[in-house]
Amino acid sequence: MEKLKIKIKRFNGKKTWYQTYVIPYEKGRTILWSLTTIRETLDSSLVYTSACQHGICGSCAIKVNGKSFLACQTPLDRVIDIFKTELLTYEPLTNFPVIRDLAVAWETKMEKMKKIRPWLIPSEKGTKERGFLQSQENFHKIASSTDCILCGICASECNQLRVNGGTFLDPFVWNRAYRYTVDTRDGSPEKHVEPAYKNGLWKCLHCMECVSNCPKKIDLTEEISALRKISMKMGETNNQGARHAFAFFNDVRKTGRLNEVMLPIKTDGMLHTAATKVPFALRMIKTGKINPLEIPRKVEGIEEVKNIYEYAEEEKKQ
Repeated sequence: MEKLKIKIKRFNGKKTWYQTYVIPYEKGRTILWSLTTIRETLDSSLVYTSACQHGICGSCAIKVNGKSFLACQTPLDRVIDIFKTELLTYEPLTNFPVIRDLAVAWETKMEKMKKIRPWLIPSEKGTKERGFLQSQENFHKIASSTDCILCGICASECNQLRVNGGTFLDPFVWNRAYRYTVDTRDGSPEKHVEPAYKNGLWKCLHCMECVSNCPKKIDLTEEISALRKISMKMGETNNQGARHAFAFFNDVRKTGRLNEVMLPIKTDGMLHTAATKVPFALRMIKTGKINPLEIPRKVEGIEEVKNIYEYAEEEKKQ
């Protein structure tokens, strides 16, 4: 391959259009190199953002053929191999306001970030002489979380943000909430968890797109799960998400399987279920998906399942 064709989504503040450029193909080059080549040799009006060029600042993330990548760290050879094409389409990150071309605005995201208080809240454990020392073991609890470079890729790939962008917090905001909640030097973890709980903590779809595409391999869905558990320990159990989790937990412990007929009732209550779920339930009964008369029987080996629960509870105590 001697030439590479790149189609870029342009925006000048008023109108949007796609513009195609052809540049020489060079093996081993990155997405960012292609953008720099276009701007320096073909079109100086092209707008994109970049700074460190070493995967630290996170400013150069864009979408290529519908998927988000960190431009400075992603070889062109890799995306060509993924999509099996010599035509690459560059677009700005999804779920962000676009300033111009590939440059997006972060102001609304940072306003959301402020809600979870992304800073250490002093405790009374420290002293003037020793400060707030932290063991290596406790540091490792937050080591992965602190790798976040705010590139925005997780937000761009988030399916929940596409339908609840105004209320649902971005995945990197959940990351910050988790990072300060579990930090042993923080004196008020509830001040990070409470605003997270009030801003859609239980709405995450667990589609895993944020985890799959994170350039730093941060397990964001595991962090969200941890925040949910912490919120329940704080007493936030009278909500749809917590009731649903307890219904799963208790059903599996009792019989080893879910009681799908009772699950929505345990989650939403009898009246709400009757008002909103009956037509859907009738369709499931008609197609044979559920049998309202069937009482879930204990699975073979239920004692082993109970043993796992007991073991987990003992581990939690320790």
